[in-house]
Amino acid sequence: MSVMVNVNGHLVDEAHAVVSVFDHGFLFGEGIYETLRTYNGKPFLLGRHMRRLRASAAMIALAIPLSDEEIAGRFQSTMRAAGLGPGSGDAYLRILVTRGIGELSYNPSACGTPSVVVIAKPHIDPPAEVYAHGVDVVLVGVVRNHPGSVSPLIKSNNLLNNALGMQEAFARGAFEGVMRNYRGELAECTTSNLFVVKDGAALTPPLDAGLLAGITREFMFEVGEDAGVPVREQVLRDEDLLGADEAFLTSTTREIVPITRVDGHVISAGTPGPVTRTLLDAFRAKARHTSSGH
Repeated sequence: MSVMVNVNGHLVDEAHAVVSVFDHGFLFGEGIYETLRTYNGKPFLLGRHMRRLRASAAMIALAIPLSDEEIAGRFQSTMRAAGLGPGSGDAYLRILVTRGIGELSYNPSACGTPSVVVIAKPHIDPPAEVYAHGVDVVLVGVVRNHPGSVSPLIKSNNLLNNALGMQEAFARGAFEGVMRNYRGELAECTTSNLFVVKDGAALTPPLDAGLLAGITREFMFEVGEDAGVPVREQVLRDEDLLGADEAFLTSTTREIVPITRVDGHVISAGTPGPVTRTLLDAFRAKARHTSSGH
């Protein structure tokens, strides 16, 4: 198994995967992306990821030159070239679509055809102790983008806001950083969505708190229904996280990760709580059942 990249329909290894320095994705960060993983050799929740990809594209007036079926074909061909598929382990997939190559101008008409890049490599789960013992997170000082500047609903290649927040978390020795919005409410983590558990219910900030509409976040409402755990949106503040019975984060590549410390403050007695464990088990069962074709 190896890393393979599909650059505008051409398969190359990672050493030869290049785009022009005049691509507006490189020059101005004008582009969008999606990250997926496979279960049973199939890209999980592919239709939902494609829906969000197209929604992000529409918000920056970017035309995606491929149909969902053509994108799925590129995923499959890139995985095959990387030696990934059923029986060979799960894959990490990323698709990036940029404005394309053009003159040094903000005018979209300066570009011709959008660039489409697909990356396929082996998926690597977080260490087992992450799920067994939970992780430390910190509340970072970097404020999540104001929706009136760059909407967090756009899954943009321009990740400087997230990167700065994560760099602060790294500097403080944390697994993740929790970001607030401009009103001081909790929004999301730098690379994941946030949930707190209170009185048996899993609560997550509403989209209008200024966060990305996570695909795993969305799936959690269905997982909770199957598991008998109420999952709902609620405005959350620092004290809700610090006073939570349990807390966890969700993302495509990490599923559900228990949070057991926030700024050094112990959550859930320092161990993953029963609601988090129930939801993680239910998530994994539903994900593999869904990907098996049922």
